[in-house]
Amino acid sequence: MSVLFFHTMRYKQSDPENPDNDRFVLSKRLSFVDVISGWLEQGLGAACGMAYTGKYFDKASYRVFCLMGDGESSEGSVWEALAFASHYHLDNLVAIFDVNRLGPSSALPLEHCTAIYQKRCEAFGWNTYVVDGHDVEALCQAFWQASQVKNKPTAVVAKTFKGRGIPNVEGAEKWHGKPMPKERADAIIKLIESQIETSKDLVPKPPIEDSPQINITDIKLTTPPAYKVGDKVATRKAYGLALAKLGHANKRVIALDGDTKNSTFSEMFQKEHPERFIECFIAEQNMVSVALGCATRGRTIAFASTFAAFLTRAFDQIRVGAVSQTNVNLAGSHCGVSVGEDGPSQMALEDLAMFRVIPSCTIFYPSDAVSTEHAVYLAANTQGMCFIRTTRPETAVIYAPEERFEVGQAKLVRHSASDKVTVIGAGVTLHEALEAADELSKEGISIRVIDLFTLKPLDAATIISSAKVTGGHVITVEDHYREGGIGEAISAAVAMEPDILVHQLAVSGVPQSGPPSDLLDMFGISARHIIETVRRIVNKPVELIS
Repeated sequence: MSVLFFHTMRYKQSDPENPDNDRFVLSKRLSFVDVISGWLEQGLGAACGMAYTGKYFDKASYRVFCLMGDGESSEGSVWEALAFASHYHLDNLVAIFDVNRLGPSSALPLEHCTAIYQKRCEAFGWNTYVVDGHDVEALCQAFWQASQVKNKPTAVVAKTFKGRGIPNVEGAEKWHGKPMPKERADAIIKLIESQIETSKDLVPKPPIEDSPQINITDIKLTTPPAYKVGDKVATRKAYGLALAKLGHANKRVIALDGDTKNSTFSEMFQKEHPERFIECFIAEQNMVSVALGCATRGRTIAFASTFAAFLTRAFDQIRVGAVSQTNVNLAGSHCGVSVGEDGPSQMALEDLAMFRVIPSCTIFYPSDAVSTEHAVYLAANTQGMCFIRTTRPETAVIYAPEERFEVGQAKLVRHSASDKVTVIGAGVTLHEALEAADELSKEGISIRVIDLFTLKPLDAATIISSAKVTGGHVITVEDHYREGGIGEAISAAVAMEPDILVHQLAVSGVPQSGPPSDLLDMFGISARHIIETVRRIVNKPVELIS
């Protein structure tokens, strides 16, 4: 680190966020560290995103350095990142493997076999140097050589010893995470100071100031959505169309996908903005890390998409992205049993629970094409992490093009003074609720239908006021498991309100393959089940309803 910070890297000490500074990624938070990589292994993917941004979007001179431990190289996401960097010729990226032989609890499988690390990195297409990690001149030489390499990322495999030079500590096990006893600390500090051979101030070289000036704020919907009420459009397709449109509104909008672009419809963005589309292939953990890296220092507005079920693989990356306070947008398609014939492996039924626990994450759950387009634009302007949940089947457009949407504001889609029950849905279940409302109206029963639009933040005020108007009767219906979903969120929101009872309709049990309409009915979230629940509520006193 001393060689990097005081010899190799170019940056302004007084301005750590300067866009022209070289980047440094480590597993601990420092002033020049852009992403907190948590329990190791995630830093290289984020570094790939920074390097990709520098090479292809900024076209700037800054370089990216990622220091990793040898223990984290056991993680598969490290090798996803190694493959990504090689495929995209990230010659502005240097990964340093600190091969000190020891993990947190024991020696590592390869111990000090640096030749194996070298062969593995070279097999992944990296220019690789093996050095003595305690030899300052050798490190200076390796980092200089790396700067001369074109079209390949560079790995520096540095053989080191933990506690170098400290008697009875160097290379010994069982010291991980343990403080040095106070009685030994003064002597060790004096020993280290005696080895310093210069007294001059070490000043880093200034950066080359060639990053473009950019603006990623206040992106507006320049024209209304081009849909008519009654059109049948899948929200996943509306997402792709909206993203392509957003790309014309701001040149720093980028899209990433995990080889599902023909299903998430991010291919529409790729078609119109191929230079700003990043194919990450089937490596979702790395895709999220790359998106986080691209978004650091406010250099891009990043949207990463895949099937929502596959984002569960990247939960640790998502969680750490929130800890790093990164602005990144994730879109998950193919949600719930409405996926249909593709089967349960493709059905996201846990994703809302996963994103609800992420601090400062905004969750959009649009129900038609118009609201989906607004969700994309709002996400682009929202601080923090955003998740947009889209669905596979086509649904009717229910909003006029001029309808306005805001984060945290639900929509009263159907309401009257005689409403008996409030029914809350989102996505496909909103349309089931509207179908139920039409059928119930034939029986003289009016129900209020609410479209959440955003699950987080939740529009508690609209929900509570509607519940009070409808005698405290609320039904939630969701294409998601009960645990952590819409019903639990609304139950928590009304918990302190007397006389409001929430009836939750949600998927229970492991689903199966089949036609979407059959599965909605089989798992209790169809219009038929809403109608039956409303009838029970209307025909029984509130205290008798379970």
